[in-house]
Formats: sequence, C-alpha cells, structure tokens
Amino acid sequence: MSPAVTARRRLILATSCLSMFITALDNSIVNLALPAIHQDLNASVSSLQWIADAYTMVLATLLLTAGATADRWGRRRVFLTGLAVFTVASLLCGLAPSGGWLIAFRALQAVGGAMLNPIAMSIISTTFPEPALRARAFGVWSSVYGASMAAGPLVGGVLVGTVGWRSIFWVNVPVGVLAIVLTLVFIPESRAERARRLDPVGQLLVMVFLLPLTYAVIQATGVGWTSPQILVCLGVSAVALIALLGYETRRTEPLVDLRFFRSIPFSGATLTAVAAFVALGGFLFLSNLYLQEARGFSALRSSLYLLPMAAMTLLLAPVSGRIAGARGARIPLLLAGVAVMLSGLMLTALGRDTPDWWVLVAFALFGVGFAMVNAPITSTAVSGMPRAQAGVASAIASTSRFVGQELGVAIIGSVLAAGLHGQVTGEFDAASHAGWWIVVGCGAVIAVLAVTTTSAWAKDTAKRVADRLDPAALVAPGPGVAPRSTTDTAVAPRTAN
Repeated sequence: MSPAVTARRRLILATSCLSMFITALDNSIVNLALPAIHQDLNASVSSLQWIADAYTMVLATLLLTAGATADRWGRRRVFLTGLAVFTVASLLCGLAPSGGWLIAFRALQAVGGAMLNPIAMSIISTTFPEPALRARAFGVWSSVYGASMAAGPLVGGVLVGTVGWRSIFWVNVPVGVLAIVLTLVFIPESRAERARRLDPVGQLLVMVFLLPLTYAVIQATGVGWTSPQILVCLGVSAVALIALLGYETRRTEPLVDLRFFRSIPFSGATLTAVAAFVALGGFLFLSNLYLQEARGFSALRSSLYLLPMAAMTLLLAPVSGRIAGARGARIPLLLAGVAVMLSGLMLTALGRDTPDWWVLVAFALFGVGFAMVNAPITSTAVSGMPRAQAGVASAIASTSRFVGQELGVAIIGSVLAAGLHGQVTGEFDAASHAGWWIVVGCGAVIAVLAVTTTSAWAKDTAKRVADRLDPAALVAPGPGVAPRSTTDTAVAPRTAN
C-alpha cells in the first residue's frame, strides 16, 4: 500500500471520528448544563427532561432509516447532510429563546446525528476492507468515544461555569465545519452499484416500533413499568415488531434483511452490544449517583473519579482493535467480559466509607472491559455483510448500543428505586448492590458470547449466510478468510491543489 493511500485512509478515519466526538461530547455535556438552562430559561422539570430525551428518541427512531438511505443515495452525501444539519441545529440550540424551542432544536440535532455515526462506521468499513486494518480502525474509533467521555464532563464544567450553557452547543459549530471541509476533500462517495428499492412501509414500521419503545424505556423509571402509558407503548411497539417481521420476510429487498441474524457472529455482536451498553448505562447511572449523592461530591469532582474509566477506554481501545485484527474477536471479548465482571464484583461492596483506591481500581477495570468490547462489536457487525447494506448493518449495531444503554438506565434505575425507602444518601449503598450484580451478569454474558460466537460452528453459519445474501458482494468476513469482491461504486472527490 502506497504512503499516499495510507495517508488518505487515515484522514478518512480522522474525519469519521470527528462525528463520533462531537455527538458523544454534546450528549455528555447537556446533562451537566440542565441546572443552568433551568435558571436561564425558567424551564420546567418536564422541559428539562425532554431537552435530554428528545435527542435520544429521535436518534433511535431514525438510525436504521439513515443507514438504508446512505446505502442507496451515497454515504458521503448523507454524511455531509448529517454534519450540516447537526452543525446548524447546534447553533440554533445555543440561540434558543425558550425551553420549547430548545427541545425542538435538540430533536433537529438528532436528525443530523442519526446520519453520522452509523454512516461513519460504514465509511470506515469500506475504506478498510482488510480485516486486520478494519479492526484497528474501529479500535481508534472506540478510543475516540473514550476521549469524549473523558473530555465531556471537564469541558462542560468549564464552559457552563465561564461562558454559559449556550456555549456547549456553539462549540460543535467549528468542529462541524471542519468535518464538512475534510469530508468534501478526502472522503470518496460510495454506494451500492444497483440501488435497492425503497421500503417506506418497513421504515414506518421501524419508527413505530422504536419510538414508543424508546419513550417507554425513558419514562419507565419515573412512572413505573406497570403504568398504563408504559404498557400501551410497549404493546404498540410489540405489534409493530410483529408486523415488521412478517412484512420484511415477504420482500425481495427488505429494509432490514432478517437473514443477517442467521449469522451467529452478527447476532452475537448485536447481543454483545446490548449487554455491554446495559452495563455502561448502569455503570454511569449508579456511579454518578454514588459519587454525588452518597459521597456528596460536586459534579466536577465526580468527573475526576471517572477519569480512570475514560482513560482506559482511550488507551486500550486501539489495542483491542489490533488484537481483533490479528487474532480474532475471542480474546478481546473474553478480556472484556472478565474485566466487567471483576469491576461489578468490586462495586457490589461499595459503601460511603469505601477507600478511594478501591473505587478508582473498580472504575479503571470497567474502562478496560469497555475498551476491549467496542471494537470487536463494530468489526464483527459489518464483517461478512454485503457492502451494499453496510449502512444498515452499521445502523443495527448503533441501534443495539443505544437500546442497551437506555435499558441499562431503565432497568437498573428501577431496581435501585425498588430498594430505596428513604433518602438516596441514607440507603443508596445497599440499594445499589443489586444493580451492580446486573453489571456482573452483563460481563458474564459478554464472556459466554465471546466463546460461542467465535467457534467454528458460528463461523460456518456466517459463511452460509454470506453466500445466501450475495456471494459476490461481501465485506471481508474476518481473519483467516479471504475478502471477496464488492458491488459498491466509489468515486473519489477532487482533492485540493
């Protein structure tokens, strides 16, 4: 590979990673700014909740649609559209005159955000068709997530405390403009050679399935899983899912090809993503409550305690990618499962008098586990799938992450609430232990899936599915298996003189 090609690939990877950084940074900062937004805009508690949740709901609903659209109309084109929408919406969020307008602009941000991360993942997978290089690239991608987790609370605390809450949205604007310029110069267009048919019914059913499900997960912690509104939402979501499965199996070119899930590695990557992000959602929820409520720390001091977790993610995610590229996904996934289990076990002993070193070691161990799990998930999700559907495969992986994190907060939040009979500061220690045991269970699931999804039997199912899907148009299936040809078309943009 020539130095020029290597340099261009690295620039494409860096540009794709910028989208992860600004969206993850923005999401982590917003929660810190809610008290300041409340004072400045006189927003109600309900408005504050929706300022955070509107983004999540819209994003979850549009991920699969955006991925399919990118496969059809061009990944670079849709990625540029997402960057433009997210950047403009960020500017508008910073100018919002009221809570209602801020909620609307946050929803618009999510429309742009849905076109970024899953499509960036598919751009990376087509830029790095070699299994080892692709796994390393996704390791870098995962480390950027760790960097955003580390920077989010610190940057948010400084910006809100000095410039004001509006600056947390305006900081996205120059980064978004830079990403747009880099995309125009360096990222080539890629799409399926033969445009797949539109599937508006499938897209509508996906939205009807995800929208009430997301709403139910978000609201269940506050109103209870057995409340009428939650039960209705879950019922509507279940009906939409049944209708979607029945409809898509009858289509020649469905929005979501259900044959994907006959591949054990692909299904395993989806389940691993859910388990890993259930653990992450629960970890962030419980650790922040523990530090700020049980220990009485400020938000800034709490963020410093979380730095070991973020630092391990930043440092070890590229290592995970290199291991997955050279040796396959089993080793990093096993390490991830064991590290998450050990972290959860240590945290089941948390109390208000727990030594700082114990807390920091447990948090660092969780960071090791999260660093090791993310790159194999992403690499496995797109391996062996037709490049013509790389956007959809990437979007399924992104949706699994989102669903897992929201479920983690909802389930562990409900478990915590059931154990609390008074003030959080008085009973949090004992009530949180059941939640940490759920984190231990998630680590065990990851470890079991690491073995089962990388077995010879699992790899054989992936090969059979690949042959049935499109025997001449597949992303390279993984270490030890020769990559196939592709039906993608790619047109390089003009570079700057």
